[in-house]
Amino acid sequence: MMLFNAKKSTLAITLAVLLLSSFGAMQAFGDDDEHEGREHGEGREGMTGGLLTASNATFQTECSACHMAYPPGMLPAASWREMMGTLDKHFGSDASLDEATVAEILPFLEQNAAPERKADSGEKPVLRITETSWFKHEHDEISAATWKRASIKSASNCMACHTSADKGNFDEDSVRIPR
Repeated sequence: MMLFNAKKSTLAITLAVLLLSSFGAMQAFGDDDEHEGREHGEGREGMTGGLLTASNATFQTECSACHMAYPPGMLPAASWREMMGTLDKHFGSDASLDEATVAEILPFLEQNAAPERKADSGEKPVLRITETSWFKHEHDEISAATWKRASIKSASNCMACHTSADKGNFDEDSVRIPR
């Protein structure tokens, strides 16, 4: 009888530790200012594992005409609104779209955007994914020299290392840093 009770106690302790560990992991991605882990869309609809899979045909066609169509969950809605409102000055290019196309793409971006981060109301939205605290945290071990390699060119070239980024897969298992 003592052996049975010992096994029950061990099982109960193991389950309690697992539950607390899971809760701690979920809290690590909460709305704290220190990490802002959810800035890139974790826990959002359309994201499973390392995948950001929300899609819209018009968004995909228009954005991927010049670069990879970055998943909407990589930036908050305020950033997407600012970007869509300034397409005539899109990182040095005129990427203007007609009103009907903007009217289709913008709601898609807003609905699938990362949660808004805590900020001062006067703070300008971040337009570059590479300038988000999440991106910096996730890539803090990458040297400046690595970003400058001819095979990579810049931090915004997700496809250079994330071999399935165009499919929304940013899982670390698919990362291959080119020489």
